Amino acid sequence: MKVRLNSVVKMAVAAAALACATGASAQSAGQWTAKFGFNQLTPKVESGDLTGPALPFTKAAVDRDIQPVLIFAYGLTNNISAEVALGTPYKHKIKGAGSIQGTGELGTVEALPPTLFLQYRFFEPTATFRPYIGLGATYAYFMKERGSGKLTALTNPGGPATSFDIDNKFTYTGQVGLAVNLSEKWFVDATINKSRLRTDVHFSTGQTQHMKLDPVAVVLAVGYKF
Repeated sequence: MKVRLNSVVKMAVAAAALACATGASAQSAGQWTAKFGFNQLTPKVESGDLTGPALPFTKAAVDRDIQPVLIFAYGLTNNISAEVALGTPYKHKIKGAGSIQGTGELGTVEALPPTLFLQYRFFEPTATFRPYIGLGATYAYFMKERGSGKLTALTNPGGPATSFDIDNKFTYTGQVGLAVNLSEKWFVDATINKSRLRTDVHFSTGQTQHMKLDPVAVVLAVGYKF
């Protein structure tokens, strides 16, 4: 009888441990989550040519940047959620490409791309691993555009410093991600977002340049469920 009782106790302990391992509370209907992490934003640039007067095939490249991000989500149902991110502006260096590749930094710009996602989360809320997909509306906002002396030398040699403005744009963003629950409240999260973004640059010299940016964002974060 004692051996049987010990076996029952061991089975109960094992079952409780398994419940703790697989019963982590993922986002469910009516639940808020907050994530803090870092986002690497990499523009996948296809530059148009700078309009004349300019060297043929005068193009531009845009460097990536990493910034902290705070992300909030709300469970509309057990499988559908809404998500929005808050963060600091991404600071990008603009460099010469095409026929002016190697000329160095032509300018800088700060970008803020707030996005509201609607997501579908696979599996049940109790699943430890929970992949998800999302589609979001993005507003790409550009600010603090600054040209360098090299930009002026290329576009307006001997004249006033060249400045530029980048058009703000509404667009859409696709998303794939995976949440891994560590406990009832804590989880880790990895996300890849891809935006479709085309815009135009307007220079004080009267020249323009069309840019296909299509940035890819990779977010790694730690989250908490309320």
